[in-house]
Amino acid sequence: MRRGDIALAIGLIAILTVLMLPMPAWLLDISLALSITISVLILMTVLFIPKPLEFSSFPTVLLITTLLRLSLNVASTRLILSHGHEGTKAAGSIIQAFGQFVTGGNFVIGVIIFGILIIINFIVITKGSGRIAEVAARFSLDSMPGKQMAIDADLSAGLIAEADARKRRKELEDESGFYGAMDGAAKFVRGDAVAAMIIVFVNIVGGIIIGSAQKGLSFGQSAHTYTLLTIGEGLVSQIPALIISVAAGMLVTKAGTTGSMDKALFSQLSGYPMTLGVTSGLLVLLAFLPGMPMAPFLTLAIGSGALAWWLPRSKLKEQKAADEATASEAAKAPVADEPIATALAIDYIRLELGYGLLPLVNTPTGNKLTDQIKGLRRQLAQDIGFVMPSVRIQDNLQLPANTYVIRVKEIEAGRGEVRPQMLLCMDPRGDQISLPGETTVEPTFGLPAMWIPANYREEAHFKGYTVVDPSTVLTTHLTETVKDNLAELLSYSETQKLLDELDKQHQKLITDVIPTQISIGGLQRVLQNLLSERISIRDLPTILEGVSEASQHTRNVGQITEHVRARLARQICEGHVNASGVLPLVTLSPEWEQAFAESIVGTGDDKQLSMAPSQLQQFISGVRQMYERLAAAGETPVLLTSPLIRPYVRSIIERFRPQTVVMSQSEIHPKARIKTLGQI
Repeated sequence: MRRGDIALAIGLIAILTVLMLPMPAWLLDISLALSITISVLILMTVLFIPKPLEFSSFPTVLLITTLLRLSLNVASTRLILSHGHEGTKAAGSIIQAFGQFVTGGNFVIGVIIFGILIIINFIVITKGSGRIAEVAARFSLDSMPGKQMAIDADLSAGLIAEADARKRRKELEDESGFYGAMDGAAKFVRGDAVAAMIIVFVNIVGGIIIGSAQKGLSFGQSAHTYTLLTIGEGLVSQIPALIISVAAGMLVTKAGTTGSMDKALFSQLSGYPMTLGVTSGLLVLLAFLPGMPMAPFLTLAIGSGALAWWLPRSKLKEQKAADEATASEAAKAPVADEPIATALAIDYIRLELGYGLLPLVNTPTGNKLTDQIKGLRRQLAQDIGFVMPSVRIQDNLQLPANTYVIRVKEIEAGRGEVRPQMLLCMDPRGDQISLPGETTVEPTFGLPAMWIPANYREEAHFKGYTVVDPSTVLTTHLTETVKDNLAELLSYSETQKLLDELDKQHQKLITDVIPTQISIGGLQRVLQNLLSERISIRDLPTILEGVSEASQHTRNVGQITEHVRARLARQICEGHVNASGVLPLVTLSPEWEQAFAESIVGTGDDKQLSMAPSQLQQFISGVRQMYERLAAAGETPVLLTSPLIRPYVRSIIERFRPQTVVMSQSEIHPKARIKTLGQI
């Protein structure tokens, strides 16, 4: 087993050697017994594996076993034609036993049985399994782009890690390769059946000629002896071929089930006791038809009727036992009085679900909503540097069945509807969706969409639509809602926790900055200003260094924040580059720069923007026109201003285009590649 590669190579060379060198009868008996054993082993393996991909080497095994049978056909043909005149033991005991016992010593019966086996193998089993493998391979290849997009979407949403994404991509590649290989492997079995028919014909004709013309046997003796040996040899080779064909058919038809074959069959066949009852009644009618044997039909009718009576009661008893176990576990836990002080606690984030959405939390299979929220918290920690508070999930009977509400600090921040048993389908091109379903609006971004039945998933992927399950729709809405309210969720205690969790090497920096240069409350406001514009605070040491530098000159939190933004220039630029690695920009004209600078009134912390409403409206119209034109061209540029007026421009922009990023010239990193797309 340590050198299995050498053993396999020797075995293949031995098989090829048999095609050229003669084989003694005793060795042929051992080889034929080995062929039958391997075929039974393959069938048992297929029966007990949970998933078809766990036997992904089946096409290779099929090729090797087919080559083994063909080499044994050649070896037995050589023995039959060389020593057939000596009697029925010329080709070994196994071929003699099959020729006499299975056929009853009558070669005509043997020919008929052999022909039936060939028909069953070639026309029924092999052709059907080959067609299933062909269709499965075609649909697997067609659905691959959509499945890969779904994996990428889960990865970008933080629902799965990079290792899980690689594993799922590998499984997807293995699945398409497996069904493609199974489609081709079916041709091996069909070719084996054709070769068996040709070999039988050649053996019979050649044996009669050799026996009559060269060995001095009569025509009748030659026909009887050589035909009996040939049919025995054909049966010995076709029975393993039939077993392996059945294994191949069971393997490709098992694509939609999980678990071993017996569990998949019996659990599904026994899932509907009413069908057993109807079957029992039909069997009773057949038993009393004139001329029909009553005993077998009545026996089967009694058996199926007993099963129809027993199965519902058995399932009811199992359900009752499970409910009692759950109730006993619940009764063991003492119910404690809830302190009144708990009524003062506020849920930072709460997700309220209508009763129709509870299966999204309690589903035993698939992506649970709770698991997706765990992935969301981890992803936000990696992207933003902020550990999102725990999400409390609560049912609300006052909501409509399929409605959910997202609350931030007890205040409603988002609402939407999902269909638990359906899928949300969206067309990236914005065209009309040509599938049956319920037209709706995607709750997070307000895009046109449609709820479609789950059985249209593959067709939707084939047409290039984006398909999302209900849990992902809800999690996406929760993600955007949390990102919009990050500043409110960063509390004093969370700020202190971020400082406490910094590495030991940064503790001296914290000691120098806090509280001598800025208080924790002041640092909290700086971090909140950054989070309000979705800037990651994960690089907390750099932020503290920027705070330390700025606090030498000012105590104004806004000015400190602007200085910190300049220190984070590389990070900010990297977060807004396009696919080509270029930072697209839209600049303000010198006239607008001067207009904003002249409109700032007050001194120190009392500075504020005082611009005429008509002038503000003119500015807003210019921004809208510019960004709508660039959005039509597929661009999402950053608005660039001077450092002095950036906070005031942002305060205006966020009221009508909150997704637009406003950066100052000091935040452009020297190594950033920039491209100016226009000027306002």
